[in-house]
Amino acid sequence: MLRIYLKQAWELMKQNRLFSTLYIVGTALAIAMTMMMAIIYYVRLAPVYPEERRGTTLYMGSLKLSQTFDNGGWAWWTNGYSHRAVTEWLRPLEDVAVVSGHCSGWRNAAYVQRPDGREDEPVTVRLTDPEFFRLYTFRFRDGAAFTQDDFDGGMYRTVITDRLARLLFGADTGVTGRTFLMNYKTFTVCGVVEAPSKLMENSFADIYAPYSIEKSLLNSNDEHAWEMGPLSVTIAARDKAGIDRIRQAIDEHLQRYNTSHQSENLTLEIQGGPRTHWQSVLESAAGSEGSMGKAVRQLLLILLVLLLVPALNLSGLIASRMESRLAEMGIRKTFGAWRSTLLNMVLWENLLLTFIGGFIGLLTAWVCLFLGRGWVFTILDSYATRVAGDAAYVSGEMLFAPLVFVCALGLCLVLNVLSAFIPTWWSLRHPIVQSLYEKR
Repeated sequence: MLRIYLKQAWELMKQNRLFSTLYIVGTALAIAMTMMMAIIYYVRLAPVYPEERRGTTLYMGSLKLSQTFDNGGWAWWTNGYSHRAVTEWLRPLEDVAVVSGHCSGWRNAAYVQRPDGREDEPVTVRLTDPEFFRLYTFRFRDGAAFTQDDFDGGMYRTVITDRLARLLFGADTGVTGRTFLMNYKTFTVCGVVEAPSKLMENSFADIYAPYSIEKSLLNSNDEHAWEMGPLSVTIAARDKAGIDRIRQAIDEHLQRYNTSHQSENLTLEIQGGPRTHWQSVLESAAGSEGSMGKAVRQLLLILLVLLLVPALNLSGLIASRMESRLAEMGIRKTFGAWRSTLLNMVLWENLLLTFIGGFIGLLTAWVCLFLGRGWVFTILDSYATRVAGDAAYVSGEMLFAPLVFVCALGLCLVLNVLSAFIPTWWSLRHPIVQSLYEKR
């Protein structure tokens, strides 16, 4: 029976080319826009290389120290975390699997001196600790991460990406132990990793070096709170259940500090954290004053518009077409066809058109995301920025994930039901006589 439905649907599609074209184009546009959103949020939320522990990741947010004075005045300071806070406060917490301190820039500008004498190459440098390579699942092509001994000694040993290794040495393997100049300082390669996409903003860099090479990063720069310093901190919990316990332990530490410094009117707090990866992404999309709930409501509203408006337009097309097929439906009823049989027949006819449109829409979404990868992945942020350079590539893991195909299939089914079921069901309610005399 299904084969008959599909064969008949194919013949009807060839006979009604204008209707079929409009239906397929409308479906393709709806699926393309919705799938672009789905892929964008998949890349930003799902476990994608090398950020495959996103489900148990916490971002600490900045520390804020406030002080009030007897004359009614007040002052406040914001900063990151000190090396001591990472090693003595956060790392010993129970339920913590990994704690990494890192600094996303190095003197604001870093350039690698190319061995061929050509113009210096600008690079992104992330100063970090050995724990960073436990936090993120980098795939090493050569060598390994720098060790704790390298970190403690402030050694100029670095992990570089395969892309930079090919630029400097013409190969991404067999380069361990070789040296290069960055800002006219000599660094030694200890490992080469598969380059992450620049869309992985929490882990992306061209060069990863110990932050101990900058002695100022090892010291707290606040006289009132040793917890404050220049580092950003990311935590990986042992499991999802441990996230709340880590937050509770951090809150207890802050409460102890505030209680012990009550006489000085000092208050220490964390701004916007600790936040899970989902909270970080969705709240950034909602704006500085937004919340995760607001972001979810905005996202659901966008999805509703993207699906409901095309569904209404397609529903009108189908209703018009069903009016022209009333006589055919009346004849089929006369020969004993059940209403449910006719409903299934029409739904399968439209499902074929919906799947064709969905396939075209999915291809369109892939092409648009690939060509516009430098800006489209930040278009839903409150402050959209362009991600420049070839490093903003989109891997097959991002575009062709099984979840993407499941979403595409589900959207096709939803759009088919929304657009075809109601007008078809309403038309089939007409009595046989009325249907037969509709087009006499």
